[in-house]
Amino acid sequence: MSNRNSHQNKQAARERLRAERERQARRDKTRRQLVVAGAIVVVLAIAGGVGYAVTNMNDSKDGASSWAGDKTLVKPANTTGENGNEIVLGDAKAKETLTVYEDPRCPSCAAFENESGAQLRQDVKDGRYKVRFVMVNFIDDLAKGTGSKNAVSALGAALNVSPDAFVAYKEALYSPKNHPDERDDAFAKDSRLIEIAQQVPALKGNKDFEKAVNEGTYDKWAVEMGTLFEKNKIGGTPALLHGDKQLKGPNGNPPMAKESFIAAIDKEFGPKK
Repeated sequence: MSNRNSHQNKQAARERLRAERERQARRDKTRRQLVVAGAIVVVLAIAGGVGYAVTNMNDSKDGASSWAGDKTLVKPANTTGENGNEIVLGDAKAKETLTVYEDPRCPSCAAFENESGAQLRQDVKDGRYKVRFVMVNFIDDLAKGTGSKNAVSALGAALNVSPDAFVAYKEALYSPKNHPDERDDAFAKDSRLIEIAQQVPALKGNKDFEKAVNEGTYDKWAVEMGTLFEKNKIGGTPALLHGDKQLKGPNGNPPMAKESFIAAIDKEFGPKK
């Protein structure tokens, strides 16, 4: 072997090692972000006491109803099911359905969206499965406030415009530049929700959307959606289900990081063709 080839091989090996170290650093950073995000919710639950979290879930039904007042239930377009609680998107011919439970104020949901949301959307686009989104509001009870319910109501207004507007708006709400600390009830302000909506072409300057947000047209619907969290015995968000089976990563937690999400989906639905 010539000195030149030996030098080239060593250089290539160093480049591969450098690239692998960079990939590992990115993976470690993502894991740290996800662990911290999940820990915040745990800390809030512990701070309030486990008994408070469970008991207040029951008490919150009256609180949520009071928030919606005596408003009539209005189902957004593009929903099905009882009280419009089915938000199923994707190719109707897809045989499988992945159900995703999320709370707008949830930091782990934001981490999941930013890490694996694009992959989920691509899978749906490819017809690998349909996705059913269940938007809940349990953090309003743990961290106090109404931001989760209000954001779900605004998501209903976006869904009434189109499924694409709903998906894009949900992505915008969870984006790092828009998503608040879950202890910050920023989403309780209609003005903030409308401000973020300007980043979505279908919602920018959309007076019907803004009217629905300001008037709380879908407030009652948001409350009804929230009841599915306890009714379906979901312990936290995000939660990914295929039928009644919750998908888990290697650590027993929801597969939020992209690599874990892909592995969990491949294991459940088979390798992508």
